[in-house]
Amino acid sequence: MTTDIPLPAHSWPVLEPGWVWLCGAGPGDPGLLTLHAVNALRQADVVIYDALVQEHILTWAPQAEHIYAGKRGGKPSAKQRDISLRLVDLARAGKRVLRLKGGDPFVFGRGGEEAQTLVQHGIPIRIIPGISAGIGGLAYAGIPVTHRDVNQSVTFVTGHDQSGNTPSSLDWVSISKGSQVIVIYMGMKHIAQIAGQLMDAGRSPHEPVAVVTTATTEDQQVLETTLGTIVDDIAKAELAPPAIICVGQSVLMRQVLDWQSMAAGQAPRNLDPLGRGRPAESA
Repeated sequence: MTTDIPLPAHSWPVLEPGWVWLCGAGPGDPGLLTLHAVNALRQADVVIYDALVQEHILTWAPQAEHIYAGKRGGKPSAKQRDISLRLVDLARAGKRVLRLKGGDPFVFGRGGEEAQTLVQHGIPIRIIPGISAGIGGLAYAGIPVTHRDVNQSVTFVTGHDQSGNTPSSLDWVSISKGSQVIVIYMGMKHIAQIAGQLMDAGRSPHEPVAVVTTATTEDQQVLETTLGTIVDDIAKAELAPPAIICVGQSVLMRQVLDWQSMAAGQAPRNLDPLGRGRPAESA
């Protein structure tokens, strides 16, 4: 991609000096950026980016300074307070600042904290949503987050809190009983505990589960397993974060909707994975 390709005709917003735009970069594939994100990349003086942002995206902002501010569990990372205050300092220096975050900045991305800090310090902001990995990453795996034959609710949860532990505030019994499909962000570290709590709350150990790592990238891996065997299967597959975990019957739809495998010439494994016994159009 080159920056001399014009954006479609539109009244594109201008990133003014002293402003900070908090922007979602999507789950990985650069093609999943929004046009607003591309517009921002072309204007920024400084791009502060997270660990999950594909570095190829940064080549779309050759005029900007690129500052890494990634936070990864278990690894040395910048402190959130320092990141937030650096945004303030850059804006006060008159820079056009783009804060580029993986996925969507407001979905388990600390975007709300950073935006609040900026507003409290008098810095004008704009929020640019992005495709969250819990939706886009699963779609690349051929798993619909909602499907009429499966669920009328979906719950998104995080696998760890600010301390790095499984969130103590989560009511796993209510989540288990109240949501047919559960999507877990950042849950690999505590998957044994999470799976155990879900089964203790009544979920079947035979319930389908999918683990999607480095979603939407060339390194994407998908493990189809069950709630009762997920811990051993993750270990056998030697999977590592970042990962999205989906619990529920919608995982079965991958057998018919694994579009990447079909594009590579493989036949769908099962045209009726839910066993409905009728054409999909008659639903």
